[in-house]
Amino acid sequence: MTDKELEEIGDKIIRVLKTIYDPEIPVDIYELGLIYDVFVSDENNAKILMTLTSPNCPVAETLPVEVEDKVKTLKQINDCEVEITFDPTWTQDMMSEEAKLELGML
Repeated sequence: MTDKELEEIGDKIIRVLKTIYDPEIPVDIYELGLIYDVFVSDENNAKILMTLTSPNCPVAETLPVEVEDKVKTLKQINDCEVEITFDPTWTQDMMSEEAKLELGML
């Protein structure tokens, strides 16, 4: 797979991630800064390293499954695994300018 093909798949994954919202905050998980990294293997398997706004997040059980399921709908992706990490701990500084504007923080 070429770098260009990998980049296109990565862009498609990000577009999918931008359709998933934190139920408590009206901003998508990508703009919130919850996605730390997206990897795509040569076998077209995706791995997403993400965090939650807190370890006690009410969607801790369902959000990773939603991310996996939605990313797997991409025809270029065979499988998707989500790994949750709290290192580094999420802070509001990780939010995009767009998210901060949306939430009236700018």
